[in-house]
Amino acid sequence: MPDKFNLSEFSKNRILIGGVFSSKKKDVEVAGWVHNSRDLSKIKFIILRDSSGMIQITGVKGKTPEKIFKDMEKIPRESVIYVKGKIVDSKQAPGGKEINPEEIIVINEADELPIDIPFNESDNSKTEIAKRLDYRFLDFHRKKTQAIFKIQSTIENSFREFFYKKDFIEMQPPGIISASSEGGTDLFPVQYFEKKAYLAQSPQLYKQMIACSMEKTFMITPVWRAEKHNTTRHINEIRQMDIEVAFADQFAVMKELEDAVQHIVKEVMEKNKGELKTLGVTLKIPKGVYLSYDDAIKKAGGKIGEDFTPEQERKLCSIFPGDIVFTHSWPTALKPFYIMPSGEKSNTKFSEGFDALYGGMEISSGGQRIHLPELLAERIKAKGLNPKDFKSYIDSFRFGAPPHSGWSIGLERMTQILCGLDNVKEATMFPRDRDRLTP
Repeated sequence: MPDKFNLSEFSKNRILIGGVFSSKKKDVEVAGWVHNSRDLSKIKFIILRDSSGMIQITGVKGKTPEKIFKDMEKIPRESVIYVKGKIVDSKQAPGGKEINPEEIIVINEADELPIDIPFNESDNSKTEIAKRLDYRFLDFHRKKTQAIFKIQSTIENSFREFFYKKDFIEMQPPGIISASSEGGTDLFPVQYFEKKAYLAQSPQLYKQMIACSMEKTFMITPVWRAEKHNTTRHINEIRQMDIEVAFADQFAVMKELEDAVQHIVKEVMEKNKGELKTLGVTLKIPKGVYLSYDDAIKKAGGKIGEDFTPEQERKLCSIFPGDIVFTHSWPTALKPFYIMPSGEKSNTKFSEGFDALYGGMEISSGGQRIHLPELLAERIKAKGLNPKDFKSYIDSFRFGAPPHSGWSIGLERMTQILCGLDNVKEATMFPRDRDRLTP
């Protein structure tokens, strides 16, 4: 960093670009990225960008100090610069104000850009997503990319806010587990000292333990699933927004999900108007539509006893556009071992499990859990698993476990839906799929 630039002093005096337009000061110090520049011979422009907005820096031959005027044309796009100057009114400048520079310091000059960072209003990059993800740190410079993650931040904060206000306890489940949480083999093994362990595929078992003692819990936590997907809807490291509630059946927690999603969408609509405009998205607050599994699979054109295909999920959502479609009372054969069978019998055809569809795809899966140890052991056996592998989990219900229910929403998938994105990787800051481990 150049000695001439005094970061400590600048930190005291800096004005964010968004604040320049309302500032009563005439002399300002700003810093940011060179979004674009133009050289009209006798007038030179730099569009400077920071997290709060953009402003035009205008140099005029004969008025701007000669060295500053000459150097303005040499600064590459996306370089980080410091500007000290005077605010003046300008009808031609975006926002009606511009800065006439008295000093410009290049803090960090950018190399030639390896991907397209558009400077026009559409912000549509010509670079394919795979290469943009290779240079994700640079793709974050784009207005649309920033809009996505500002919306994602609102989703997370509003989720937390909603459940804090309802006196839920936030928990932090372990990320390393000794056995599968849900059965199956789609786990990432890790060496844990002398033992074999796995990255957690779900917080399921742990949030049940908390709900059975503290009644209401929620979390936002990463999980890892070693499924060899290669679709626009799947990644292998996911952030989940989960809840678990004691003394609640599937319908009680479906209502919690409906209310929570309505709150999230409302907050995004209120707090991210600019970002939604940047992405060209119009939202409405959804309502819940409740269908039994049998009714839903018939409406979607599927077969009873089978899961919904992606096409059938889209069809069902198209029948109820913009709403959350709950499909409840699923067959036990299609749900995990820990989902309560209807009537508390291990051989019951139907379960207390549900899915929620929104925006053309599944956003959540949940239901009432089995809180009876012997029934849980029976269901584990029925799924072809060994109850001995789940001994500590089964034993946790031997000391006064109430009925309880819960669900999970994928943060990235919810972001994908609300932002109108074609690929969930666009909604993931640093995606991990079967091929990508960097950046």
